[in-house]
Order: sequence, then C-alpha cells, then structure tokens
Amino acid sequence: MHSIITRRGFLAGSAAFTVAAALPPVTHAASQRKLVATTRTLDIKGKPATVFGIANQQGGQGLVLEPGERFSLTLENKLAEETLIHWHGQIPPNRQDGVPDMPMPKLKPGESRDYDFTPLAGTHWMHAHIPAQEMQLLAAPLIVRSEEDKKADRQEAVLFLHDFTFTPLAELLDRLGAGGAGHGSGMGMMPGMGGMNGMGGMGGMNHGAMQMDLNDVEFDAYLANDRTLADPEVVTVERGGEVLLRIVNASSATVYWIDSGALDAELVAVDGHPVAPLKGRRFGLAMAQRLDIVLRLPSAGGAFPILALREGARERTGLVLATPGAEVKRIGEMGEDEAPAFGLEQEARLSALAPLPSRPAVNGRMVMLGGGMEPYLWTIDGRTWGEHAPIAARSGERFEIALHNMSMMAHPMHLHGHSFQVVAINGRRFSGAIRDTVHVPPMAMITIAVDAGEAARWMFHCHHMLHLETGMMTEFSVAA
Repeated sequence: MHSIITRRGFLAGSAAFTVAAALPPVTHAASQRKLVATTRTLDIKGKPATVFGIANQQGGQGLVLEPGERFSLTLENKLAEETLIHWHGQIPPNRQDGVPDMPMPKLKPGESRDYDFTPLAGTHWMHAHIPAQEMQLLAAPLIVRSEEDKKADRQEAVLFLHDFTFTPLAELLDRLGAGGAGHGSGMGMMPGMGGMNGMGGMGGMNHGAMQMDLNDVEFDAYLANDRTLADPEVVTVERGGEVLLRIVNASSATVYWIDSGALDAELVAVDGHPVAPLKGRRFGLAMAQRLDIVLRLPSAGGAFPILALREGARERTGLVLATPGAEVKRIGEMGEDEAPAFGLEQEARLSALAPLPSRPAVNGRMVMLGGGMEPYLWTIDGRTWGEHAPIAARSGERFEIALHNMSMMAHPMHLHGHSFQVVAINGRRFSGAIRDTVHVPPMAMITIAVDAGEAARWMFHCHHMLHLETGMMTEFSVAA
C-alpha cells in the first residue's frame, strides 16, 4: 500500500505503480527525464503474469510533469522486441507522435529516442501503438499539472484501469473468427493478451431485429492501478478534505461506469480539458477516455470505495479512499446487477469551459463506422487500413467530421495530433466538450469540429484494440 498524506501531494497507486509521486519543484529548464519500456511481473488472482510497463526514474509507472515543465525525455526500449510509445492526448510534432512508420520506425531492442515539446496540461496517458503490446499493459499515466492544480488545496490520485487476460491476441482473434485479421491494421501480431468470445450482447438493447453487443471479449481480470478488488489499492486521505481523482481507461475493450458510492462527485474535466462542472455519483468512461472528478470527504472520515463497473456486466474493480484508522471492508469483484449500456446522455450534458473559437467550418466529411461479429471485421467507410480513404483537410481550416455508426457495437474514436470539440449529437447542435476520443454508440451520429494542425498524416481510429487490429483505422491527412 502506498500513500502520501500531504494535501498538495500527488497520490498514485501501489508502490509498483507510483506515478513519479512527490515531485520536487521544477523550472522550465528541468533536466532530461527518462522512461523505459520494460517487463514486470504482477500477481493476478494468485497467478504470476509477466506484462510490459513504462518505468520512470523513480521505479514507478508513468510520468508527472509540473506546471511549466517541458515534455523533454529519453525513451529507451528494454524489451526483447520492437516498440514505440504514443503520447495520448498530447499534440507533439508529428515525428514524435509515436505511431510506427508514421513517420518514425519502431525502436529496436536497446535503442533510445529523444522527445521534446510543450505539453498540454491535464490527465493523459501513454501507450504502445501496437495493439498486442497495449493489451499486455504497455501503458502508463501521463499527468501534466496546471498552475490551478498547484494552487488547489486538495490531494490528487490516479485510477488507471486495465482489462487483462492470459490468452494471446492471435488466439483471441481466432476464437472471434477474425481469420486473417491483424494484417489490416498494419500493426503486426505478437503474443499478447486475449479472452473468450462474449458474443450475444450482454445487457443488450434491441434495435429492431438486431441486438447491440456491449462486450465481445471476456477478460480474466479487471485491474485498477495493477490490482483487483481482492487486494485493492487503499489511498490515505484526510477527513473533510478534497481529492481530485484522475481516471484513465487504459482498457483494450472495456467501457466502465465510475461509481463514487457514498461520496458526492463533480466531473470537472474530460480527456484533460475542463468542462462546466457536472454533479453526480456515476459517470461513463469509454476506452482511452479520461475523467477528472472532485470528491469531498466527510469530516467524520471512513473508507470509501470508488468502483469501475464493467458496462453490460457484473464485474468491477476500483480503489478505496480511506481516512487514517478507518476500517476497510472486503469488496466483492462481482456486483449484484449488470451495469447498463453507456449511451449519449452524459456527452450531451458536457460543455467545454474553453471551447474552440467561434467560426464556421469550411470543410467536412461524413465517416461511416461499420463492421460486425460474423465475420469479425471492423471498418471505416467500408475499408480497412491499407485500403483506407484518407480524410483530407488543410492546415488552419475548421473541419467537421460526422461519425455515423452503422454497426451494433460502440466505437471510441481517437484523433491523433489534435483536440476537437463535440458540436452535434444525432444532428442536434450544441457546444460540447473538448476531447481527443469520443464514444459513438450503435446507430448514433456524433459530429466533431477540429482546427486542422500540422501538415502531416495523423492517425484516426477506433480505440477498441481488436477493432483496431482488424483494420478500423484511417488517417486525417492535413496538407499545407
């Protein structure tokens, strides 16, 4: 168990998961940091699991940057295979984005590469842009604190979520009937993590004669800061204090509901970007998305589980916030009821505090999301990666993309190198959240607006790793 009790301290997960906690003050001329892609061993339900990780110089996982600090570091590959890390939520120069061969090659074992750019503040993360490696937990938090964070009289903690299973990705795809899948994404295949086919639309919703499929993969465990609820992380908090909980869904194929239990919660940011505060005790979170929620502890103290409930199922994971001396009771890994489907109600209620400047879009495109379980194949505009039709824009122009999901699974769509604003849901215009990943439910349409940035090829894809591996990816091609 690991905790830091100072009000302004940065609280992270277990000692093995520490995200560069209790950083000393830094200046704009901070020394070069180092991250290492490496292997580690976790105990998962009594079985040792060799997984990947992104280690910092303190021996923990991930990175925390203080206000004004540059993203300046060396990444070293200590794995026995090639890899490359994407800085999810950041807008680096295209050469530093971390997508294999777009344009830089993967790092060979033993190789290093330097990165240097001005980071965006907020809750972000980093991960391999190779689906099997990401599923093998080659991912970690990337937190960039703001001046407001520094001034706030509150603790900070991270809840980093994973789904996990021991089965190799290639075997998982075979079970799903994907056949030659894996070639479409151009990512390549390697021993990873997979599970059994959960086809059948758990907690399904009927759309005429069709049934929505919420979970097509059954995992062996659901992790919060590398732990299950059999041995959850317990974070020490102060009576009557305030906690900013930074939540990252690093899962490969699982949507969650974040349940604050007995604590009042306020959603204050999504994907690292502030939103008008939204009060509640349950918030949805798709793959690759992030939530910042503020929790207020009662003066009487106690132990307060913060749970992540698997969409359409009973499985759950999470951590516990506990004041000194509080009794922490055992929490079952299965809830009594299946969690509902995650739809559009929450997205429709979000409003950016710093929206895009008001101006009309001069260009745009409708993008069709498709595919299905038989055969197991997922597409953008009816095409897979390698046969894709790029979305073409010009640098500096306002561009709108209407994402129309014609499949019976939801797709968390992530755009590299840009932040965008949600501006319409099913044709209804509004000023929504600034994001980099948007959840598009079945038979829904979400329109996003983006100001095209650096002239380069930027990946645009579904962040469900098996959908990506079967080719659900295109590119946002920006011309000068």
